[in-house]
Amino acid sequence: GAGLGIDVRDGFLLAVKQSGNTDMEVIVEDDQRKPDVAVQLADKMVQSDKVDVMTGIVWSNLAMAVIPSVTAQGKFYLSPNAGPSALAGKGCHPNYFNVAWQNDNLHEGAGAYANFAELKNSFILAPNYPAGKDALTGYKRFYKGALAGEIYTKLGQTDYAAELAQIRASGADSVFFFLPGGMGISFLKQYKDSGIDLPVVGPAFSFDQGILQAVGDAALGVKNTSQWSKDIANETNKAFVESFQAEYGRLPSLYASQGFDTANLLLSAMAKADVSDADAFRAALEEADFKSTRGNFRFGPNHHPIQDIHVREVIKEGDVYTNKIIGTALTSHA
Repeated sequence: GAGLGIDVRDGFLLAVKQSGNTDMEVIVEDDQRKPDVAVQLADKMVQSDKVDVMTGIVWSNLAMAVIPSVTAQGKFYLSPNAGPSALAGKGCHPNYFNVAWQNDNLHEGAGAYANFAELKNSFILAPNYPAGKDALTGYKRFYKGALAGEIYTKLGQTDYAAELAQIRASGADSVFFFLPGGMGISFLKQYKDSGIDLPVVGPAFSFDQGILQAVGDAALGVKNTSQWSKDIANETNKAFVESFQAEYGRLPSLYASQGFDTANLLLSAMAKADVSDADAFRAALEEADFKSTRGNFRFGPNHHPIQDIHVREVIKEGDVYTNKIIGTALTSHA
């Protein structure tokens, strides 16, 4: 899980470095994927470090513990990743902006793709935490077929023998799963070893750059949904991929692209307004006047992106496993 946060941080810091802006001080802490640690660090940042803007949380259970408190204290929170549905609806706040997506979105795209691929009987699974519940809800919202099974696994689980036995016995014609980070690596390797030969569909989180090298051939050909891909054809994205690779010696992930976009959104607002004038700064953030790796970027009224959800396929370029866009699942989706 730590690799996801490192990617967000590295993308964010790359944008700050490229901007040449010396007015921004960046404080980085490790929440250790523990809600109580995250709350303590957030309180320290707000009360001792006197930060104006907070960002960086990857995991939705931590976001739910931290973000309402931060915004209630009058600070701005820009999410580079976690987008719990509770903060997109009745829990949304004028000072909360999500630069990535609402948690359901990529899973909704996967459900739409499953219909296009004529999948009729999916077995679906995700971890038992807010983003996992949003994942299966999102898939079912768009997927029109039957369900061969539905399982919530333990967050951080690494042994999926029991789940694989259920999939094998279920009569499913496909598998949809959301298992980010190390969970996805473990599941995919065990899935390949199990000999279950059903098509797999999922969100980018389980098939992104940092994960694919660890999974290897087991991921080839898998279709996954994402709002970003390294082959999105615009100058900003091309320059981002090249400069990230030059700076860090690896290809960027979607998490890195989200960190990069979050920093550039913040920099664009800083150029237009002082953060001490909350109304002016909020209006500057709402304009989203920056060049995104995704192309045209805009917020909906709840400060979440309105964007296309692409379908990617896992391929191999030389010795590197990566993704290429093969279609679009949903356009201008919120």
